[in-house]
Amino acid sequence: MPKILVIEDEAAIRRVLVKILSEENDTYVVEEAEDGLAGVEKVKQEDYDLILCDIKMPKMDGVEVLEAVKKLKPEIPMVMISGHGDLDTAVNTMRLGAFDYISKPPDLNRLLNTVRIALDRKELVVQNKMLKKKVSKSYQMVGESGAIEQIKEMIEKVAPTDARVLITGPNGTGKELVAHWLHEKSERSKGPLIEVNCAAIPSELIESELFGHIKGAFTSAVKDRAGKFEAANAGTIFLDEIGDMSLSAQAKVLRALQENKIQRVGSDKDIKVDVRVVAATNKDLKKEIDEGRFREDLYHRLAVILIKVPSLNDRRDDIPLLIDFFAKKIATEQGTGVKSFSDKAVKLLQHYDWTGNIRELRNVVERLIILGGKEVSEDDVKLFAAK
Repeated sequence: MPKILVIEDEAAIRRVLVKILSEENDTYVVEEAEDGLAGVEKVKQEDYDLILCDIKMPKMDGVEVLEAVKKLKPEIPMVMISGHGDLDTAVNTMRLGAFDYISKPPDLNRLLNTVRIALDRKELVVQNKMLKKKVSKSYQMVGESGAIEQIKEMIEKVAPTDARVLITGPNGTGKELVAHWLHEKSERSKGPLIEVNCAAIPSELIESELFGHIKGAFTSAVKDRAGKFEAANAGTIFLDEIGDMSLSAQAKVLRALQENKIQRVGSDKDIKVDVRVVAATNKDLKKEIDEGRFREDLYHRLAVILIKVPSLNDRRDDIPLLIDFFAKKIATEQGTGVKSFSDKAVKLLQHYDWTGNIRELRNVVERLIILGGKEVSEDDVKLFAAK
């Protein structure tokens, strides 16, 4: 149930606001505070989904309350209540982080609409935080081998910068995971991380996907559409499998990197973008350059920092940790108890030839959990994990 705090020193107005909110929606829990100091104390002790706060009050005015709440619990939206002479101050509170302001006497429709929008936004912020936590858990980097420790150290050094990064390595090794870590540990982590799988998009559509298009640019362009570079503004764009990108699209990406500008397909208008580019490939780009399939100038623009992700066969010491990690993750996903693996089963899995790398290991662990005994044995591995 949404919990709302009304901070207002005029008792008559405070009662009216409480009455309006309570009658509008019987799921609202509405509390009140007679001045700013009392309001801040309540915020320290309770969690609220929305605060309505008068600007002119004794002891502590609304601007001071706003600043205090933003330090204590910045996620709570605040709607300021302004008298006629407080309009300039009310506008200034928006710059300080207030969600909105309403004038006295409050217009009923404006008040209720503002409250609904503010509560919706609070719910969205909470959902985004929860989603980000889930994303972070989904992209854990498991391993203690020398190769993985080097990658972790590299990420710590590189992530806070805006340097472009090229991630190389075979399929299934976790290149996407490295890209997520680079973004989450960067100054751009509050911005979007936009992923583009260049291998999954037909060559004739890749430019529209990356840069957008205007209406009429081609047969199916029925309206203007922003591309991935615009969507990633102030954040990071991850160009996965960039070795599969057409030469035409490569030329446009090169321009975007050189000038921080793009043009939508069918338009000659420049659009400024502020985007960090992280790219990945399983191909040998130097060989692709020699054979005329990849631009050398783009390679040098992308490969400011090179991170090579090793194959699973080159980090076998991490396999026991990965098995344990996947077993726990699968148990959580399926709502079952965690199934253990015998030492002999783990050792046998360590000696397999993992051509599909971590992705393949994850699939094998899931298969063994489903088909194996109460404890996954060496025999289970021989029977169900066979190539």
